[in-house]
Amino acid sequence: MGRVYSDIAVSADGYAAGPNQREEAPLGDIEENSLHGWMFEDYEENRAEVDGIVGAGATIMGRNMFGPVRGEWDRDWRGWWGPNPPYHGPVFVLTHFDHAPIEMEGGTTFHFVTDGIHSAMARARAAAGDRDISVAGGASTVNQYLAAGLIDELRLHITPCVLGAGERVFDGVPPQALERVSVRATSRVTHITYRPVRRAAAPPTRS
Repeated sequence: MGRVYSDIAVSADGYAAGPNQREEAPLGDIEENSLHGWMFEDYEENRAEVDGIVGAGATIMGRNMFGPVRGEWDRDWRGWWGPNPPYHGPVFVLTHFDHAPIEMEGGTTFHFVTDGIHSAMARARAAAGDRDISVAGGASTVNQYLAAGLIDELRLHITPCVLGAGERVFDGVPPQALERVSVRATSRVTHITYRPVRRAAAPPTRS
């Protein structure tokens, strides 16, 4: 069975998106490229991390990451990424509203899951087989999976900016220990990988 990992770019104060997210500004009211410029403008310097983001056998994301449509699906929205999204495999989108699967170029198919994070994880595991599963985001979705103890490896890509408000990683996540696995700094981002420490259940007491 593969790992469940999450890659998410955050500001120095822990935000993965700014306030007022909308179609014209998917990441909210923040400076352009402040969170993700390193992925595109400094690709060669960060090649290993960028390539690892979309290396999973299946991906899970929240509806807000998929697009700006709210409520019933009343428009033909097919994601932010154009006709050939970078996932090249099954993507399970968390939503409260039914939607038929959307097949895209390059092997990406968006499936819409209405019965919660555990159902989406079960479907992703079945689709991924022995390969890894990526919980892509946004922050709310990552936090739900962290709170449920379902992420094996958290990869934070910390950029040197302060947003002050927005969607923050770890909001609502209960206290827990993290093991730092690796740290690598490049010119505009610091890559830190953590693994949640799994506590063994205490043995039953004898009367």
